[in-house]
Amino acid sequence: MGKIKELIGNKQFLSLAGNVVMAGLNLITNAILLRHTTEERMGDWFFFQATYVFIDTFRSGFLSTAFIKFFAGADKQRADNVLGSTWVLGWLITLAICVITVPGLFMLKYIDNSGIETAIKWVAITFVATLPIVVATWILQAQQRYKEILYIRLINQGSFIIAVIVLIYIKQNTLYWYLVTNIISCVLTSVIVFACSWTGMKTMRAQTKASMTEIYHFGKFSVGTSISANLLRYSDTFIINLLLVPTHPNALAVYGIGQMLTNMIDIPLRSFVNTGMSSLSAAQNNNRKDELQYIFKKYTGALTILFVPVIIGAMAFADIAVGMLGGGKYVGTPAANIFRIFLCIALLFPIDRFTGVTLDIIHKPKINFYKVLAMLSVNIVGDLIGIHLLHSIYGVGFASIPTFIVGTAIGYFSLKMYMDFTFTDIIKLGWAEVKILYKLAMGKLAR
Repeated sequence: MGKIKELIGNKQFLSLAGNVVMAGLNLITNAILLRHTTEERMGDWFFFQATYVFIDTFRSGFLSTAFIKFFAGADKQRADNVLGSTWVLGWLITLAICVITVPGLFMLKYIDNSGIETAIKWVAITFVATLPIVVATWILQAQQRYKEILYIRLINQGSFIIAVIVLIYIKQNTLYWYLVTNIISCVLTSVIVFACSWTGMKTMRAQTKASMTEIYHFGKFSVGTSISANLLRYSDTFIINLLLVPTHPNALAVYGIGQMLTNMIDIPLRSFVNTGMSSLSAAQNNNRKDELQYIFKKYTGALTILFVPVIIGAMAFADIAVGMLGGGKYVGTPAANIFRIFLCIALLFPIDRFTGVTLDIIHKPKINFYKVLAMLSVNIVGDLIGIHLLHSIYGVGFASIPTFIVGTAIGYFSLKMYMDFTFTDIIKLGWAEVKILYKLAMGKLAR
């Protein structure tokens, strides 16, 4: 029992559990929606989600990395300055996005695309409702309080999935009510994080011009990286919506299934990036260069090795996964093969993600920004060529392969300019870490 409590209290376990819970609930929610919603409306739902995440990048990309970097390990006065300044900037960005979306409401009658109409109507209000949630999550992440982050995710996504089930039961399962209940779930979660005093909003009066300027100068590059990264992630969605949906109405829903399954593969990576970022920041802030390099190599190498069996298994069972997620109407569609295409590049995810995070941590966000811009350029050109040649979502999927090869190469060789490591070093240390984890796991099971 003591060992179980020790495992549950481990920050890596809690971070992973939070991402597993979030991804699992997302998967369950989308599986329900896919079975009870038309392919066209599911395409609109996916487009709304992609647009919201992209818009939120202006806020999260500008503030999250900068906040964690300057907040983690800081003394109380410095921490309050950083947090208060982050809140002020968060509200300014949120209100600016709301103002920018207003003209779109007057243009709705000229827009003949249901996905774009949905995004214009609903993104801004969702953006306001989620501000307390994202700030609370940044604080808890910087403090490595992953149990509380898990609670937030359970409340937010859990309340939404319950609402969706109720809507289906009372036969009100329409896109409109999905969007309304999504906002209600976000407001409920925001009220709870305020009640638990997890937001630190009272520190707004401790904000300083110096802290805001510091966050701004760091954030102006990290936001560019984040915007480009999410535009890279969702450029496929936007291009499919504009070029393929008019002639292939189910294209976005089918492609979205492949993306959702890939996100499941990405769960452990996101978890370790969250915990690794705090450790990397603390090492950098305390000028422990050897520790910084060790953490980078350990995380990157271990995750790359652990990804190998996961990718092989996912390749083999891709068709079954599609059937379980989307139901019978998506079996036999290109969804499984799109998933397999993404799996071909999944082995590059750990080194691509950790070189990017480490470049940010060592004050080189500009390099990371240019790397992501290069990837975005390759992906957009590849999508357009692929659609022109294949006239299907396969063209979009295949464009991801050269995109990630280019990004990984740029990140790897750029980071080598500031840190002494080789790919062999990464794999050796990663293999040693995997063996240690295996022995620990076997030892605990033996007891």
